[in-house]
Amino acid sequence: MNMLLLQAVKKTKKIKNTALLLSTALLLSTTAISQVQAQELDIKVTNLTQGIYFTPILIAAHDSETQLFKSGEIASAELQMMAEGGDISALSAMLTTADKAENPAMGLLAPATSTSAMLSTMDGNMYLSVVAMMLPTNDGFIGLNRWKIPSEAGTYSFTVNAYDAGTEANDEMITGGGAPGAAGIPAAPGMNAGTGGTGVTMTEDNTYVHIHRGNLGDDDLTAGKSDLDNTVHRWLNPVARITVTVN
Repeated sequence: MNMLLLQAVKKTKKIKNTALLLSTALLLSTTAISQVQAQELDIKVTNLTQGIYFTPILIAAHDSETQLFKSGEIASAELQMMAEGGDISALSAMLTTADKAENPAMGLLAPATSTSAMLSTMDGNMYLSVVAMMLPTNDGFIGLNRWKIPSEAGTYSFTVNAYDAGTEANDEMITGGGAPGAAGIPAAPGMNAGTGGTGVTMTEDNTYVHIHRGNLGDDDLTAGKSDLDNTVHRWLNPVARITVTVN
């Protein structure tokens, strides 16, 4: 083999080895990034109210484009189903690429109690949202929308407010209604509500998602304007605490 041919062979081998090393480095780098972005989360939701129950809770880790609700905008049909009747199925079905936990309390979350869920997040799902209807209300819900999940391990705790979906008048009448568009409150867990209320209001001036103004209630459990007890069913924001442990 002449000298020129030998040099060409060596150069070709060197190029191939360099390409292999670069390909391996890129693969390792991509794997490392995926390992950094994938996180294990422990999420605890605590009901801070005196007499309000949370319906099945939806917890989701999702991408930056996803929003379960947005203040100042008309509620989606999926949000309305959750806020008026506690049905999270349609909202959950929207989250096709999210990591989610449905109904961790296995039913209602009572006042002054907590429930927890674990999530393993995939690449890109770096935002956390939590929603659940509040009972007894017409269309009130706890709402955490697109909280950025920290990349640093640790425990993070914060409170969230109650929102009004703006889809139903807050008449405070317990009628068993829970379907979208059906007036009235589905139920009052705790067995401490009244009957015979004539309705606090029959209109909703603010039809956008907004901070809930709270239940009014009254002290007449057989008549009056409201079926709700003003010593039990009133609240002030915040209504829930969320504790996220990033492992």
